[in-house]
Amino acid sequence: MRLTVRETAVFAMLGSIMYASKLIMELVPNVHLLGVFTIAFTVVYRKKALYPIYTYVLLNGIFAGFATWWIPYLYIWTILWGVTMLLPKQMPPQIRLIVYMLVCALHGFLFGTLYAPAQALLYGLSFQGMIAWIIAGLPWDVVHGVSNFFCGLLIVPIVSVLRRLENSV
Repeated sequence: MRLTVRETAVFAMLGSIMYASKLIMELVPNVHLLGVFTIAFTVVYRKKALYPIYTYVLLNGIFAGFATWWIPYLYIWTILWGVTMLLPKQMPPQIRLIVYMLVCALHGFLFGTLYAPAQALLYGLSFQGMIAWIIAGLPWDVVHGVSNFFCGLLIVPIVSVLRRLENSV
């Protein structure tokens, strides 16, 4: 997966856009465009989408601190990337949008559950403690999943713009 100079610059900008969008949207807890960008970048760039995704993860650590909360970020976005990679490349247009929205929503609904194993290991939680941690976060996961569903409306337009830009070079 060698990168050209152009790809390096583009992926750095896309990762920075992910980080900036997160900062801007922090006014509304658990509402953000990170899932949208992760899916859109994966649809367009496939394996190379990991570059902007991990640029975002690195920027998050640099500016917010490489603390224990950050460790699950090393895998949590990769799970969404992996699920998106498994989707058919040529879905019929009439179902593409709804599939992307549902995948984005599912990641939001499961965010706390995906996050929990790292928290359990880092803080020595028992299995019951981990389940309690998941249950305590369910209201936030509902907000996350519902907002990801509606923000998912932006995935197809972002994919279209990125493809058009990639084809114009």
